[in-house]
Amino acid sequence: MTTSAGSSGHRPAGPSAGDPAASSAGPSAGALPGLSAGPSAGPSVGPFAGTSRLNAARRTFELQALGDDPRIDLLVIGGGVTGAGVALDAASRGLRTVLVEARDLAFGTSRWSSKLVHGGLRYLASGRIKVARESAVERGVLMTRTAPHLVHALPQLVPLLPDLLRPGQASLIRAGFHAGDALRLVAGTPGTLLPRVRRVDAARARRLVPGVRTTGLRGALVAHDGQLVDDARLVVALARTAAQYGASVLTRVRAEAVTGSSARLVDTLTGQQLTVTAGAVVNATGVWAGEVDTSIRLRPSRGTHLLVDAAALGHPTAALTVPVPGSVSRFVFALPQQLGRVAIGLTDEDAPGPIPDEPQPSEAELAFLLDTVNAALATELTRKDVRGAYAGLRPLIDTGDGSTADISREHAVLESPSGVVTVVGGKLTTYRRMAQDAVDTAVRLRGLPARTCRTARLPLVGAPGHRDSRPAPAAPLPASLLARYGGAAHEVLAAGELTQVADQLDVTRAEIAYAVTHEGALDAADVLDRRTRIGLVESDAERARKAVEELVAEHAG
Repeated sequence: MTTSAGSSGHRPAGPSAGDPAASSAGPSAGALPGLSAGPSAGPSVGPFAGTSRLNAARRTFELQALGDDPRIDLLVIGGGVTGAGVALDAASRGLRTVLVEARDLAFGTSRWSSKLVHGGLRYLASGRIKVARESAVERGVLMTRTAPHLVHALPQLVPLLPDLLRPGQASLIRAGFHAGDALRLVAGTPGTLLPRVRRVDAARARRLVPGVRTTGLRGALVAHDGQLVDDARLVVALARTAAQYGASVLTRVRAEAVTGSSARLVDTLTGQQLTVTAGAVVNATGVWAGEVDTSIRLRPSRGTHLLVDAAALGHPTAALTVPVPGSVSRFVFALPQQLGRVAIGLTDEDAPGPIPDEPQPSEAELAFLLDTVNAALATELTRKDVRGAYAGLRPLIDTGDGSTADISREHAVLESPSGVVTVVGGKLTTYRRMAQDAVDTAVRLRGLPARTCRTARLPLVGAPGHRDSRPAPAAPLPASLLARYGGAAHEVLAAGELTQVADQLDVTRAEIAYAVTHEGALDAADVLDRRTRIGLVESDAERARKAVEELVAEHAG
Protein backbone atom coordinates (compact mmCIF):
# COMPACT_ATOMS: atom_id res chain seq x y z
CA MET A 1 0.00 0.00 0.00
CA THR A 2 1.26 3.46 -0.88
CA THR A 3 0.67 6.43 1.42
CA SER A 4 0.39 9.81 -0.26
CA ALA A 5 0.40 13.31 1.16
CA GLY A 6 -1.78 14.32 -1.78
CA SER A 7 -0.74 17.92 -2.28
CA SER A 8 1.10 18.58 -5.52
CA GLY A 9 1.40 17.98 -9.24
CA HIS A 10 -1.70 19.52 -10.87
CA ARG A 11 -2.47 19.05 -14.54
CA PRO A 12 -3.59 21.94 -16.76
CA ALA A 13 -7.02 23.32 -15.97
CA GLY A 14 -9.98 21.59 -17.56
CA PRO A 15 -13.27 23.10 -18.75
CA SER A 16 -15.33 25.12 -16.34
CA ALA A 17 -17.68 23.29 -13.98
CA GLY A 18 -21.19 22.98 -15.30
CA ASP A 19 -20.05 23.35 -18.95
CA PRO A 20 -21.19 20.41 -21.11
CA ALA A 21 -17.65 20.26 -22.45
CA ALA A 22 -16.51 19.23 -18.99
CA SER A 23 -18.02 15.78 -19.46
CA SER A 24 -16.14 12.92 -21.05
CA ALA A 25 -17.08 12.42 -24.69
CA GLY A 26 -17.55 9.07 -26.38
CA PRO A 27 -20.07 6.73 -27.93
CA SER A 28 -23.06 5.44 -26.02
CA ALA A 29 -22.39 2.15 -24.26
CA GLY A 30 -23.45 0.04 -21.32
CA ALA A 31 -26.93 1.48 -20.81
CA LEU A 32 -28.92 0.19 -17.86
CA PRO A 33 -31.32 -2.53 -18.99
CA GLY A 34 -34.89 -1.31 -19.17
CA LEU A 35 -34.02 2.39 -19.14
CA SER A 36 -34.42 4.65 -22.12
CA ALA A 37 -31.39 6.40 -23.53
CA GLY A 38 -30.28 9.65 -21.90
CA PRO A 39 -27.93 12.31 -23.24
CA SER A 40 -24.45 11.03 -24.01
CA ALA A 41 -22.71 14.15 -22.73
CA GLY A 42 -23.08 13.08 -19.10
CA PRO A 43 -24.66 14.26 -15.88
CA SER A 44 -23.67 17.94 -16.07
CA VAL A 45 -26.17 18.67 -18.88
CA GLY A 46 -29.91 18.20 -19.30
CA PRO A 47 -32.87 19.50 -17.26
CA PHE A 48 -30.91 19.52 -13.99
CA ALA A 49 -27.78 21.31 -15.26
CA GLY A 50 -26.66 24.01 -12.86
CA THR A 51 -29.29 23.17 -10.24
CA SER A 52 -28.77 21.81 -6.76
CA ARG A 53 -32.03 19.86 -6.63
CA LEU A 54 -31.66 16.19 -5.70
CA ASN A 55 -34.72 13.99 -6.17
CA ALA A 56 -35.91 10.72 -7.65
CA ALA A 57 -36.35 12.22 -11.13
CA ARG A 58 -32.80 13.48 -11.22
CA ARG A 59 -31.51 10.15 -9.96
CA THR A 60 -33.27 8.34 -12.82
CA PHE A 61 -32.05 10.83 -15.40
CA GLU A 62 -28.45 10.62 -14.27
CA LEU A 63 -28.44 6.84 -14.15
CA GLN A 64 -29.64 6.93 -17.76
CA ALA A 65 -26.90 9.39 -18.71
CA LEU A 66 -24.29 7.25 -17.00
CA GLY A 67 -25.55 4.16 -18.78
CA ASP A 68 -25.16 5.93 -22.13
CA ASP A 69 -21.64 7.12 -21.36
CA PRO A 70 -20.03 5.19 -18.47
CA ARG A 71 -16.64 6.85 -18.79
CA ILE A 72 -16.03 9.37 -16.02
CA ASP A 73 -13.12 11.18 -14.45
CA LEU A 74 -13.71 10.35 -10.78
CA LEU A 75 -15.88 7.82 -8.99
CA VAL A 76 -16.47 8.57 -5.30
CA ILE A 77 -17.77 5.72 -3.14
CA GLY A 78 -19.48 6.83 0.06
CA GLY A 79 -22.06 9.54 0.77
CA GLY A 80 -20.91 10.77 4.16
CA VAL A 81 -19.30 14.13 4.86
CA THR A 82 -15.95 13.12 3.36
CA GLY A 83 -17.40 11.54 0.22
CA ALA A 84 -19.70 14.51 -0.38
CA GLY A 85 -16.71 16.80 0.19
CA VAL A 86 -14.65 14.84 -2.35
CA ALA A 87 -17.47 15.06 -4.90
CA LEU A 88 -17.72 18.83 -4.47
CA ASP A 89 -13.96 19.29 -4.64
CA ALA A 90 -13.66 17.22 -7.83
CA ALA A 91 -16.72 18.65 -9.60
CA SER A 92 -15.68 22.22 -8.84
CA ARG A 93 -12.31 21.48 -10.48
CA GLY A 94 -14.10 20.53 -13.70
CA LEU A 95 -13.94 16.73 -13.38
CA ARG A 96 -16.84 14.54 -14.48
CA THR A 97 -17.68 13.17 -11.04
CA VAL A 98 -20.06 10.47 -9.84
CA LEU A 99 -20.77 9.79 -6.16
CA VAL A 100 -22.46 6.52 -5.27
CA GLU A 101 -23.86 5.67 -1.86
CA ALA A 102 -25.33 2.24 -1.11
CA ARG A 103 -27.89 3.65 1.32
CA ASP A 104 -28.57 7.36 1.89
CA LEU A 105 -26.59 10.54 2.36
CA ALA A 106 -25.15 10.75 5.90
CA PHE A 107 -26.27 7.20 6.63
CA GLY A 108 -23.13 6.31 8.62
CA THR A 109 -20.87 8.04 11.11
CA SER A 110 -21.48 11.53 9.69
CA ARG A 111 -24.91 11.73 11.37
CA TRP A 112 -23.78 10.37 14.75
CA SER A 113 -21.36 13.15 15.77
CA SER A 114 -21.53 15.62 18.66
CA LYS A 115 -22.31 18.26 16.00
CA LEU A 116 -19.33 20.26 17.22
CA VAL A 117 -17.00 22.01 14.80
CA HIS A 118 -13.88 21.57 16.91
CA GLY A 119 -11.02 24.02 17.08
CA GLY A 120 -8.59 21.25 18.04
CA LEU A 121 -8.19 21.97 21.76
CA ARG A 122 -8.14 18.29 22.75
CA TYR A 123 -5.36 17.57 20.26
CA LEU A 124 -3.22 20.33 21.77
CA ALA A 125 -3.48 18.61 25.15
CA SER A 126 -1.99 15.45 23.64
CA GLY A 127 0.70 17.29 21.69
CA ARG A 128 -0.88 16.82 18.23
CA ILE A 129 -0.22 20.36 17.10
CA LYS A 130 -0.60 19.71 13.36
CA VAL A 131 -4.07 18.20 13.79
CA ALA A 132 -5.06 20.97 16.21
CA ARG A 133 -4.02 23.72 13.81
CA GLU A 134 -5.75 22.03 10.88
CA SER A 135 -8.96 21.74 12.91
CA ALA A 136 -8.85 25.43 13.84
CA VAL A 137 -8.26 26.48 10.24
CA GLU A 138 -11.09 24.31 8.91
CA ARG A 139 -13.44 25.51 11.65
CA GLY A 140 -12.75 29.05 10.48
CA VAL A 141 -13.46 28.11 6.85
CA LEU A 142 -16.83 26.64 7.81
CA MET A 143 -17.83 29.52 10.08
CA THR A 144 -16.75 32.39 7.85
CA ARG A 145 -17.07 31.23 4.24
CA THR A 146 -18.54 27.86 3.33
CA ALA A 147 -21.35 27.19 5.84
CA PRO A 148 -21.84 30.06 8.31
CA HIS A 149 -25.61 29.48 8.10
CA LEU A 150 -25.19 25.99 9.61
CA VAL A 151 -22.53 26.76 12.26
CA HIS A 152 -22.77 29.09 15.25
CA ALA A 153 -20.57 29.87 18.22
CA LEU A 154 -21.32 27.71 21.25
CA PRO A 155 -20.13 28.65 24.75
CA GLN A 156 -18.45 25.75 26.56
CA LEU A 157 -18.81 26.11 30.31
CA VAL A 158 -16.61 24.34 32.86
CA PRO A 159 -18.13 24.86 36.33
CA LEU A 160 -15.64 25.61 39.09
CA LEU A 161 -16.79 23.08 41.67
CA PRO A 162 -14.21 21.97 44.25
CA ASP A 163 -15.14 18.28 44.18
CA LEU A 164 -15.33 18.22 40.38
CA LEU A 165 -11.78 19.40 39.65
CA ARG A 166 -8.53 18.06 41.06
CA PRO A 167 -6.04 20.54 42.57
CA GLY A 168 -4.51 22.54 39.76
CA GLN A 169 -6.90 21.18 37.12
CA ALA A 170 -8.74 24.47 36.73
CA SER A 171 -5.45 26.17 35.89
CA LEU A 172 -4.64 23.49 33.33
CA ILE A 173 -8.05 23.86 31.72
CA ARG A 174 -7.68 27.64 31.64
CA ALA A 175 -4.26 27.30 30.01
CA GLY A 176 -5.72 24.91 27.47
CA PHE A 177 -8.54 27.30 26.67
CA HIS A 178 -6.03 30.11 26.12
CA ALA A 179 -4.01 27.83 23.85
CA GLY A 180 -7.20 27.17 21.92
CA ASP A 181 -7.72 30.91 21.62
CA ALA A 182 -4.20 31.20 20.21
CA LEU A 183 -5.19 28.61 17.59
CA ARG A 184 -8.18 30.77 16.72
CA LEU A 185 -5.86 33.72 16.13
CA VAL A 186 -3.50 31.62 14.01
CA ALA A 187 -6.47 30.44 11.94
CA GLY A 188 -7.63 34.02 11.44
CA THR A 189 -11.08 33.52 12.96
CA PRO A 190 -12.24 36.84 14.43
CA GLY A 191 -12.95 37.23 18.12
CA THR A 192 -16.31 38.73 17.26
CA LEU A 193 -17.27 35.29 15.95
CA LEU A 194 -15.59 33.19 18.66
CA PRO A 195 -15.19 35.30 21.82
CA ARG A 196 -12.08 34.99 23.92
CA VAL A 197 -11.82 32.82 27.03
CA ARG A 198 -13.23 34.36 30.17
CA ARG A 199 -14.19 33.53 33.73
CA VAL A 200 -17.78 34.23 34.78
CA ASP A 201 -19.38 34.41 38.20
CA ALA A 202 -21.82 31.85 39.57
CA ALA A 203 -24.90 33.86 38.58
CA ARG A 204 -23.78 34.08 34.95
CA ALA A 205 -22.90 30.37 34.95
CA ARG A 206 -26.43 29.54 36.11
CA ARG A 207 -27.95 31.69 33.35
CA LEU A 208 -25.95 29.81 30.73
CA VAL A 209 -26.66 26.36 32.24
CA PRO A 210 -29.56 26.67 34.71
CA GLY A 211 -29.23 23.02 35.71
CA VAL A 212 -25.67 23.34 37.03
CA ARG A 213 -25.07 22.43 40.66
CA THR A 214 -24.88 25.58 42.77
CA THR A 215 -23.47 24.19 46.04
CA GLY A 216 -19.86 25.34 46.18
CA LEU A 217 -20.04 26.89 42.69
CA ARG A 218 -17.29 29.52 42.34
CA GLY A 219 -18.16 30.59 38.83
CA ALA A 220 -17.07 28.96 35.61
CA LEU A 221 -14.56 29.08 32.78
CA VAL A 222 -16.15 29.81 29.41
CA ALA A 223 -14.60 29.23 25.99
CA HIS A 224 -16.26 29.07 22.57
CA ASP A 225 -16.25 26.51 19.80
CA GLY A 226 -18.38 25.95 16.70
CA GLN A 227 -21.59 23.93 16.64
CA LEU A 228 -23.56 22.64 13.66
CA VAL A 229 -27.31 22.88 13.76
CA ASP A 230 -27.11 19.33 12.40
CA ASP A 231 -24.31 17.20 10.95
CA ALA A 232 -26.54 15.49 8.36
CA ARG A 233 -27.62 18.90 7.04
CA LEU A 234 -23.97 19.69 6.30
CA VAL A 235 -23.67 16.47 4.28
CA VAL A 236 -26.82 17.26 2.29
CA ALA A 237 -25.62 20.81 1.61
CA LEU A 238 -22.28 19.47 0.34
CA ALA A 239 -23.96 16.90 -1.90
CA ARG A 240 -26.36 19.46 -3.35
CA THR A 241 -23.57 21.93 -4.01
CA ALA A 242 -21.56 19.17 -5.71
CA ALA A 243 -24.62 18.43 -7.88
CA GLN A 244 -24.85 22.07 -8.82
CA TYR A 245 -21.27 21.88 -10.08
CA GLY A 246 -22.21 18.89 -12.25
CA ALA A 247 -21.59 15.87 -10.03
CA SER A 248 -24.00 12.93 -10.16
CA VAL A 249 -25.08 12.07 -6.60
CA LEU A 250 -26.64 8.61 -6.65
CA THR A 251 -28.01 7.09 -3.47
CA ARG A 252 -29.20 3.46 -3.25
CA VAL A 253 -26.39 2.53 -5.67
CA ARG A 254 -23.84 -0.03 -4.47
CA ALA A 255 -20.30 -0.29 -5.87
CA GLU A 256 -18.96 -3.82 -6.42
CA ALA A 257 -15.81 -5.31 -7.99
CA VAL A 258 -14.01 -2.01 -7.34
CA THR A 259 -10.59 -1.36 -8.86
CA GLY A 260 -8.56 1.79 -9.32
CA SER A 261 -10.21 2.41 -12.68
CA SER A 262 -13.61 0.73 -12.66
CA ALA A 263 -16.54 -0.53 -10.62
CA ARG A 264 -19.79 -2.37 -11.17
CA LEU A 265 -22.68 -0.23 -9.97
CA VAL A 266 -25.88 -1.88 -8.76
CA ASP A 267 -29.11 0.07 -8.43
CA THR A 268 -30.44 -1.48 -5.21
CA LEU A 269 -33.97 -0.27 -6.00
CA THR A 270 -34.21 -2.15 -9.30
CA GLY A 271 -31.29 -4.60 -9.32
CA GLN A 272 -30.05 -3.16 -12.61
CA GLN A 273 -26.28 -2.93 -13.13
CA LEU A 274 -23.68 -1.12 -15.18
CA THR A 275 -19.91 -0.99 -15.20
CA VAL A 276 -18.22 2.41 -15.19
CA THR A 277 -14.64 3.20 -16.11
CA ALA A 278 -13.00 6.03 -14.22
CA GLY A 279 -9.81 8.00 -14.35
CA ALA A 280 -9.62 7.44 -10.59
CA VAL A 281 -11.69 5.87 -7.81
CA VAL A 282 -11.83 7.35 -4.30
CA ASN A 283 -12.98 5.17 -1.41
CA ALA A 284 -14.60 7.45 1.20
CA THR A 285 -16.72 4.87 2.98
CA GLY A 286 -15.44 5.55 6.51
CA VAL A 287 -15.64 2.52 8.78
CA TRP A 288 -16.59 0.38 5.76
CA ALA A 289 -13.36 1.32 3.91
CA GLY A 290 -11.87 -2.15 4.43
CA GLU A 291 -14.83 -3.75 2.67
CA VAL A 292 -14.10 -1.73 -0.48
CA ASP A 293 -10.30 -2.05 -0.20
CA THR A 294 -9.15 -5.13 1.71
CA SER A 295 -5.67 -3.67 2.19
CA ILE A 296 -7.08 -1.13 4.66
CA ARG A 297 -6.82 -1.92 8.39
CA LEU A 298 -9.04 0.11 10.68
CA ARG A 299 -9.74 0.02 14.40
CA PRO A 300 -13.23 1.45 14.90
CA SER A 301 -14.00 3.33 18.08
CA ARG A 302 -17.57 3.80 19.31
CA GLY A 303 -18.73 7.22 20.42
CA THR A 304 -22.08 7.23 22.22
CA HIS A 305 -24.49 10.06 23.06
CA LEU A 306 -27.74 10.04 24.98
CA LEU A 307 -30.58 12.51 24.55
CA VAL A 308 -32.61 14.19 27.28
CA ASP A 309 -35.20 16.96 27.21
CA ALA A 310 -33.58 20.41 27.35
CA ALA A 311 -36.00 21.23 30.18
CA ALA A 312 -34.19 18.70 32.39
CA LEU A 313 -31.17 21.08 32.40
CA GLY A 314 -33.20 24.28 32.38
CA HIS A 315 -32.87 24.86 28.62
CA PRO A 316 -29.14 25.62 28.58
CA THR A 317 -27.59 27.93 26.01
CA ALA A 318 -24.05 26.70 26.68
CA ALA A 319 -22.44 23.27 26.62
CA LEU A 320 -21.89 22.01 30.14
CA THR A 321 -18.36 20.59 30.06
CA VAL A 322 -17.44 18.03 32.73
CA PRO A 323 -13.93 16.55 33.04
CA VAL A 324 -13.76 12.76 32.85
CA PRO A 325 -12.27 11.50 36.13
CA GLY A 326 -8.64 10.50 35.70
CA SER A 327 -8.15 12.23 32.34
CA VAL A 328 -6.55 15.58 31.52
CA SER A 329 -7.94 15.83 27.99
CA ARG A 330 -11.34 14.10 27.95
CA PHE A 331 -14.67 15.69 28.83
CA VAL A 332 -18.33 14.77 28.77
CA PHE A 333 -20.46 17.48 27.16
CA ALA A 334 -24.13 18.30 27.62
CA LEU A 335 -24.81 19.98 24.29
CA PRO A 336 -27.96 21.97 23.42
CA GLN A 337 -29.57 20.56 20.25
CA GLN A 338 -32.44 21.32 17.92
CA LEU A 339 -35.93 19.92 18.59
CA GLY A 340 -35.70 20.76 22.30
CA ARG A 341 -33.07 18.18 23.26
CA VAL A 342 -29.68 18.08 24.94
CA ALA A 343 -27.15 15.49 23.77
CA ILE A 344 -24.79 14.15 26.43
CA GLY A 345 -21.62 12.52 25.14
CA LEU A 346 -19.35 11.03 24.34
CA THR A 347 -17.54 7.77 24.89
CA ASP A 348 -14.47 6.26 23.22
CA GLU A 349 -14.72 2.48 23.22
CA ASP A 350 -13.13 -0.21 21.10
CA ALA A 351 -15.66 -1.63 18.64
CA PRO A 352 -14.21 -4.79 17.10
CA GLY A 353 -16.06 -7.15 14.83
CA PRO A 354 -18.42 -6.69 11.86
CA ILE A 355 -19.54 -3.14 11.12
CA PRO A 356 -23.27 -2.74 11.85
CA ASP A 357 -25.49 -0.43 9.80
CA GLU A 358 -26.51 1.36 12.99
CA PRO A 359 -24.20 0.90 16.01
CA GLN A 360 -25.98 0.54 19.33
CA PRO A 361 -24.95 2.16 22.62
CA SER A 362 -24.24 -0.15 25.52
CA GLU A 363 -25.89 0.24 28.90
CA ALA A 364 -22.43 0.66 30.44
CA GLU A 365 -21.76 3.65 28.19
CA LEU A 366 -25.07 5.26 29.07
CA ALA A 367 -24.35 4.76 32.77
CA PHE A 368 -20.88 6.29 32.36
CA LEU A 369 -22.31 9.38 30.67
CA LEU A 370 -25.02 9.85 33.30
CA ASP A 371 -22.59 9.37 36.19
CA THR A 372 -20.10 11.84 34.75
CA VAL A 373 -22.54 14.62 33.92
CA ASN A 374 -24.48 14.19 37.17
CA ALA A 375 -21.39 15.26 39.09
CA ALA A 376 -22.05 18.81 37.85
CA LEU A 377 -25.87 18.91 38.00
CA ALA A 378 -28.16 20.16 40.74
CA THR A 379 -30.71 17.43 40.00
CA GLU A 380 -29.40 14.07 38.90
CA LEU A 381 -30.54 12.57 35.65
CA THR A 382 -31.68 8.95 35.70
CA ARG A 383 -32.14 6.32 33.04
CA LYS A 384 -35.82 7.33 32.90
CA ASP A 385 -34.80 10.79 31.67
CA VAL A 386 -33.11 9.35 28.60
CA ARG A 387 -35.36 10.01 25.58
CA GLY A 388 -33.03 8.46 23.02
CA ALA A 389 -29.45 7.44 22.38
CA TYR A 390 -27.17 6.96 19.41
CA ALA A 391 -23.67 5.73 18.65
CA GLY A 392 -21.24 6.23 15.80
CA LEU A 393 -18.03 4.47 14.81
CA ARG A 394 -14.88 6.49 14.22
CA PRO A 395 -12.82 5.14 11.29
CA LEU A 396 -9.47 5.17 13.12
CA ILE A 397 -6.36 3.81 11.45
CA ASP A 398 -5.12 0.68 13.23
CA THR A 399 -1.77 1.53 14.79
CA GLY A 400 -1.49 -1.46 17.11
CA ASP A 401 -1.93 -1.59 20.86
CA GLY A 402 -3.21 1.11 23.19
CA SER A 403 -6.52 2.81 23.88
CA THR A 404 -8.57 4.10 20.96
CA ALA A 405 -8.58 7.46 22.75
CA ASP A 406 -4.83 7.60 22.12
CA ILE A 407 -5.02 6.89 18.37
CA SER A 408 -4.34 9.95 16.23
CA ARG A 409 -7.31 11.65 14.55
CA GLU A 410 -5.06 12.69 11.68
CA HIS A 411 -6.34 11.53 8.31
CA ALA A 412 -4.45 9.58 5.68
CA VAL A 413 -4.79 9.17 1.93
CA LEU A 414 -3.71 5.69 0.82
CA GLU A 415 -3.30 4.01 -2.55
CA SER A 416 -4.12 0.32 -2.53
CA PRO A 417 -2.39 -2.32 -4.72
CA SER A 418 -5.48 -2.22 -6.98
CA GLY A 419 -5.07 1.53 -7.45
CA VAL A 420 -8.04 2.64 -5.34
CA VAL A 421 -7.38 5.89 -3.46
CA THR A 422 -8.76 5.61 0.08
CA VAL A 423 -9.18 8.48 2.54
CA VAL A 424 -9.60 7.46 6.20
CA GLY A 425 -9.27 8.86 9.69
CA GLY A 426 -9.83 12.53 10.36
CA LYS A 427 -12.75 14.38 11.91
CA LEU A 428 -15.98 15.91 10.66
CA THR A 429 -14.45 19.37 11.11
CA THR A 430 -11.58 18.59 8.73
CA TYR A 431 -13.67 16.93 6.00
CA ARG A 432 -12.77 19.66 3.46
CA ARG A 433 -9.03 19.21 3.89
CA MET A 434 -9.43 15.43 3.71
CA ALA A 435 -11.35 15.81 0.46
CA GLN A 436 -8.76 18.16 -0.99
CA ASP A 437 -5.93 15.77 -0.17
CA ALA A 438 -7.83 12.82 -1.68
CA VAL A 439 -8.55 14.65 -4.94
CA ASP A 440 -5.01 16.05 -5.11
CA THR A 441 -3.72 12.49 -4.80
CA ALA A 442 -6.05 11.15 -7.48
CA VAL A 443 -5.10 14.00 -9.83
CA ARG A 444 -1.39 13.45 -9.28
CA LEU A 445 -1.44 9.66 -9.56
CA ARG A 446 -3.79 9.45 -12.54
CA GLY A 447 -2.98 12.65 -14.42
CA LEU A 448 -6.55 13.95 -14.30
CA PRO A 449 -7.14 17.29 -16.09
CA ALA A 450 -8.21 19.26 -13.02
CA ARG A 451 -7.76 22.75 -11.72
CA THR A 452 -6.47 23.44 -8.22
CA CYS A 453 -8.76 23.14 -5.20
CA ARG A 454 -11.16 26.02 -4.57
CA THR A 455 -13.48 24.64 -1.87
CA ALA A 456 -12.10 26.85 0.89
CA ARG A 457 -14.00 29.73 -0.67
CA LEU A 458 -17.08 28.05 -2.13
CA PRO A 459 -20.28 28.82 -0.19
CA LEU A 460 -22.57 25.82 0.16
CA VAL A 461 -26.26 25.80 -0.68
CA GLY A 462 -27.99 28.11 1.80
CA ALA A 463 -24.86 30.02 2.79
CA PRO A 464 -24.55 33.77 2.35
CA GLY A 465 -22.81 34.36 -0.94
CA HIS A 466 -24.25 31.28 -2.62
CA ARG A 467 -25.89 32.34 -5.87
CA ASP A 468 -29.29 30.90 -4.93
CA SER A 469 -29.42 32.29 -1.39
CA ARG A 470 -32.01 34.94 -0.59
CA PRO A 471 -32.43 37.22 2.43
CA ALA A 472 -35.01 36.20 4.98
CA PRO A 473 -38.49 37.25 3.79
CA ALA A 474 -40.33 40.07 5.49
CA ALA A 475 -42.91 37.68 6.91
CA PRO A 476 -41.77 36.11 10.20
CA LEU A 477 -40.36 32.61 9.85
CA PRO A 478 -39.70 30.01 12.54
CA ALA A 479 -36.15 30.52 13.85
CA SER A 480 -35.56 26.79 13.48
CA LEU A 481 -36.33 26.99 9.75
CA LEU A 482 -33.77 29.76 9.19
CA ALA A 483 -31.20 27.89 11.27
CA ARG A 484 -31.57 24.73 9.18
CA TYR A 485 -31.81 26.27 5.70
CA GLY A 486 -30.30 29.75 5.80
CA GLY A 487 -30.62 31.48 2.43
CA ALA A 488 -32.53 28.51 0.99
CA ALA A 489 -35.50 29.12 3.32
CA HIS A 490 -37.40 30.79 0.48
CA GLU A 491 -37.31 27.49 -1.43
CA VAL A 492 -38.70 25.66 1.59
CA LEU A 493 -41.51 28.21 1.82
CA ALA A 494 -42.48 27.42 -1.76
CA ALA A 495 -42.53 23.67 -1.10
CA GLY A 496 -45.47 23.46 1.28
CA GLU A 497 -47.22 24.59 4.45
CA LEU A 498 -45.42 25.87 7.54
CA THR A 499 -47.71 23.95 9.88
CA GLN A 500 -45.99 21.46 12.18
CA VAL A 501 -45.79 17.88 11.00
CA ALA A 502 -46.71 16.73 14.52
CA ASP A 503 -47.59 18.36 17.83
CA GLN A 504 -44.64 19.77 19.78
CA LEU A 505 -42.18 19.26 16.91
CA ASP A 506 -40.77 22.37 15.27
CA VAL A 507 -40.49 20.65 11.88
CA THR A 508 -42.92 21.82 9.23
CA ARG A 509 -44.76 20.02 6.46
CA ALA A 510 -42.89 22.22 3.99
CA GLU A 511 -39.59 20.77 5.20
CA ILE A 512 -40.82 17.24 4.56
CA ALA A 513 -41.85 18.15 1.01
CA TYR A 514 -38.56 19.97 0.43
CA ALA A 515 -36.57 16.94 1.60
CA VAL A 516 -38.18 14.93 -1.22
CA THR A 517 -38.15 17.55 -3.98
CA HIS A 518 -34.74 19.16 -3.30
CA GLU A 519 -32.69 17.05 -0.87
CA GLY A 520 -32.73 13.56 -2.35
CA ALA A 521 -34.93 11.84 0.26
CA LEU A 522 -36.47 8.76 -1.31
CA ASP A 523 -38.56 7.40 1.57
CA ALA A 524 -39.88 8.26 5.01
CA ALA A 525 -36.80 6.89 6.78
CA ASP A 526 -34.58 9.29 4.83
CA VAL A 527 -36.76 12.16 6.02
CA LEU A 528 -37.19 11.09 9.64
CA ASP A 529 -33.65 9.91 10.29
CA ARG A 530 -31.40 12.07 8.10
CA ARG A 531 -33.17 15.21 6.82
CA THR A 532 -35.05 16.26 9.96
CA ARG A 533 -33.59 14.07 12.77
CA ILE A 534 -37.04 13.47 14.21
CA GLY A 535 -36.09 9.80 14.35
CA LEU A 536 -33.49 10.34 17.08
CA VAL A 537 -36.34 9.99 19.58
CA GLU A 538 -38.57 7.04 18.73
CA SER A 539 -41.70 8.51 20.32
CA ASP A 540 -41.30 11.64 18.16
CA ALA A 541 -40.87 9.49 15.05
CA GLU A 542 -44.03 7.53 15.80
CA ARG A 543 -46.07 10.72 16.19
CA ALA A 544 -44.78 12.11 12.89
CA ARG A 545 -44.52 8.93 10.83
CA LYS A 546 -47.98 8.86 9.24
CA ALA A 547 -47.85 12.49 8.11
CA VAL A 548 -44.30 12.05 6.80
CA GLU A 549 -45.23 8.93 4.83
CA GLU A 550 -48.21 10.73 3.28
CA LEU A 551 -46.11 13.76 2.31
CA VAL A 552 -43.34 11.59 0.85
CA ALA A 553 -45.87 9.72 -1.26
CA GLU A 554 -47.47 12.98 -2.39
CA HIS A 555 -44.21 14.58 -3.53
CA ALA A 556 -42.24 11.55 -4.69
CA GLY A 557 -43.28 12.03 -8.31
